Amino acid sequence: MRKKRSGARRRKDGGGTMKTVILDLTGCQSLWAIHERIRIAFDFPEWYGKNWPGYYAVLARDCGSSHVIVRGFTGLPDDFRTYVKRIYGIFDETARSGQTRRPKVFSYRIES
Repeated sequence: MRKKRSGARRRKDGGGTMKTVILDLTGCQSLWAIHERIRIAFDFPEWYGKNWPGYYAVLARDCGSSHVIVRGFTGLPDDFRTYVKRIYGIFDETARSGQTRRPKVFSYRIES
């Protein structure tokens, strides 16, 4: 069985390695699909709870990314867009608090 490829990309920036996560939500038709894309993109463990408290807990503890690019947001159904907007608050809180273990800088960008 082939392992699914993560959405993570690494790039060299200055003196260290910076991990960029590309979260592509294009075509998601269920909340499960959204959280499965999150799990794969962030390379979260299988036991990730597929809910916002679980996401925040794993992001703060295990995420080594420093930059997240979100794609496909505008193509989501309205009720899913409202749900996914919660992720931006979590990103903001993570960036403000510096709770990720590595690196200390955390940022995100919405492309669509």
